[in-house]
Amino acid sequence: MTETTVLLVAHDGEWTRRRIESPEVARRFAHQLSLPIYDVRLLGYPQRMRDFNARQKRRPA
Repeated sequence: MTETTVLLVAHDGEWTRRRIESPEVARRFAHQLSLPIYDVRLLGYPQRMRDFNARQKRRPA
């Protein structure tokens, strides 16, 4: 089983993923910052994140 992570996605789709102790820690973190929280296993990744990744692949090196 993979470790629990939290994925933060900006309005433009830029993202970062960090390991956390447990899903409960993620829920508390989101609640403290008034952020919505979603389970990627149920909803998938946000479209803006997928679009950002696609744009990054097309960028010249």
